[in-house]
Amino acid sequence: MGFKMFLSVVYNIGIFISLYMAYWGFTHQQYIFVAAGILIAALFIFLKIRLLKQVKAMERPVKK
Repeated sequence: MGFKMFLSVVYNIGIFISLYMAYWGFTHQQYIFVAAGILIAALFIFLKIRLLKQVKAMERPVKK
């Protein structure tokens, strides 16, 4: 469970950095950075959602 918590923090940092990269690219008219930042952020968001689903499934009690 500690590893999943660490992974969640890494995903959050990755989302923040990639969105900042997209913002930087937009302000400096470097649109390749905007596209890359948005795609990387989308990947991190997808992975974060999968991780949250896994954690939620682990917390549910098993019915007998």
